[in-house]
Amino acid sequence: MTLQDNTILRTIGALADQQQFEIYVVGGFVRDFFLKRDRSEMDFVIVGDGIKFTELLAKHLHLPKPAVYRNFGTAMLKWDDMQLEFVGARKESYRGDSRKPSVEPADLPADLSRRDFTINAMAFGLNAENYGALVDPFDGMKDLQAKLLRTPLEPRTTFSDDPLRLMRGIRFAAQLDFKIEENTFSGMREMRERLRIISQERITDELLKILAASKPSSGFRLLDDTGVLAIIFPEFVALKGVEEYKGYFHKDVFNHTLMVMDNVAAMSDKAPLRLAAVFHDIAKPRTKAFIPGKGWSFHGHEDIGARMLPAIFTRMRLPNDWLKYVQKLTRLHLRPIALTEEECTDSAYRRLLFQAGEDLEDLLMLCRADITSGNAKRRERHLANFDFVVKRLNEVEEKDRMRAFQSPVRGDEIMQVCGLTPGPLVGKLKSAIEDAILDGQIPNEHAAALAYLLAIKDSVSLP
Repeated sequence: MTLQDNTILRTIGALADQQQFEIYVVGGFVRDFFLKRDRSEMDFVIVGDGIKFTELLAKHLHLPKPAVYRNFGTAMLKWDDMQLEFVGARKESYRGDSRKPSVEPADLPADLSRRDFTINAMAFGLNAENYGALVDPFDGMKDLQAKLLRTPLEPRTTFSDDPLRLMRGIRFAAQLDFKIEENTFSGMREMRERLRIISQERITDELLKILAASKPSSGFRLLDDTGVLAIIFPEFVALKGVEEYKGYFHKDVFNHTLMVMDNVAAMSDKAPLRLAAVFHDIAKPRTKAFIPGKGWSFHGHEDIGARMLPAIFTRMRLPNDWLKYVQKLTRLHLRPIALTEEECTDSAYRRLLFQAGEDLEDLLMLCRADITSGNAKRRERHLANFDFVVKRLNEVEEKDRMRAFQSPVRGDEIMQVCGLTPGPLVGKLKSAIEDAILDGQIPNEHAAALAYLLAIKDSVSLP
């Protein structure tokens, strides 16, 4: 769609002329217009009272009253599926310990100068006399063509005023595949400690957007190179390093994890699955040990990693409803690979099907992504073995229907048959039935499970 055909912009511009307001569409809309990217948000600058204009526009479009934030001179409307935000042209000043600005009216160039990057400091005029005219006082168009991120003002000032811009810059670089201009990058490194005044929720929101990029490793490397990663995610930085002992080396877990993240990203947009790729080896630094004659070991890192996650999720304000899923995939991520290393009975496959349940496909994606050997022949061999395991899992699932497995004899029936009241012994008997089915001792059928319960009920007791 061209600017001339844009109904929203035409309507807003016509009302601005009628009510004698000077108005511009700015920032991300202008950038993405040139990049041919769709947006669900538009930001507008009015030279004058932005809130008053928004209220007039709401009446004109027969919309509910706008959401108004008078301290910042901003107002928001929803029009169809588009979020429209209006602000009076302003300049801002900041205290050293806060990212909340003191605001005063200004002209358009002063307003654009407070933007984070030159590619976001462009505007289109919307009044009849300048409709579609580009306002670009900081050469944002030149930087857009060069795929370069640069601050309109001196970088240290820009990042000191709003330290979240460090995260936003890295996110833009990862999303758009842009480079960060050298002086801007130096400013990010120098001002990284200012991020400590930003709320964890806003930092994590940007981190998840970086993780959503087509190649998330590029954003994580920039986070590391600027020193930001050490501030916001020290456990990930701890993955770095290759150690040698008596001729034995272990691979750099930091680089390996970045490769796994990119491998998962190539297969799925699912945010919790990408997060599982981030965390799957998070406990390796804690479990690293050298075993004489064998080499390096990270024994139990999958279980310890799963136990580390609640505290990390709480600190980083990660979505709590993702926790159990990420824990499950972290805890199980070695299991399919282990099945490639030895001849296994159907019971081992049944147990994995039962434990992975509805998340089996995601687990298998993570495990496939985890095969990152630099040796092409070794990687090819591991992938062939893994394909064999997937084939066997499908065969066992088709035969035994284990994915949605539940004990054929449920707790209520166990209590009735055994004369029990609710308690841990009921759970122990139910687990015993499940184990017998998973081990192939009895078929996954009610009659067989009930007969097994009657046979063992008197011999099972609590410690």
